[in-house]
Amino acid sequence: MPRIFKPVDIDKEDRESRKDYFDRHTPRIICDDTAQTGKKFRVKVVVGNRYQHPDDHDHYIHYVQLWNRETFLAEAHFTSGTLGNQAGQIEVDFYIVPGEVSMNLCAMAACTKHGLWQSEEKEVKVK
Repeated sequence: MPRIFKPVDIDKEDRESRKDYFDRHTPRIICDDTAQTGKKFRVKVVVGNRYQHPDDHDHYIHYVQLWNRETFLAEAHFTSGTLGNQAGQIEVDFYIVPGEVSMNLCAMAACTKHGLWQSEEKEVKVK
């Protein structure tokens, strides 16, 4: 079982001193707070916020996953050079069709050098 990193697991002092490291690896979910049953719903996942992740031959974001609670929804794979071998932020749009009363979305991002990183959870109400 791989170790999963979340910035909230790190004490506040260490988190502040290494904020660029945590920022460039942690995925963020960007989507509306509500969705409609049976209608296509866009969920954007961006890895990083203020800092950019390297895109080297041995150090890059390999994949991004989207989960609804324990249910795996989607995955996007990347290779080195996806960002032109320049530091940047991986972005991917997933389109899902909700069928539940609510969703509790979570994203995972895997760095080839620094392991698996988890986003904060995003609650979405489905009408």
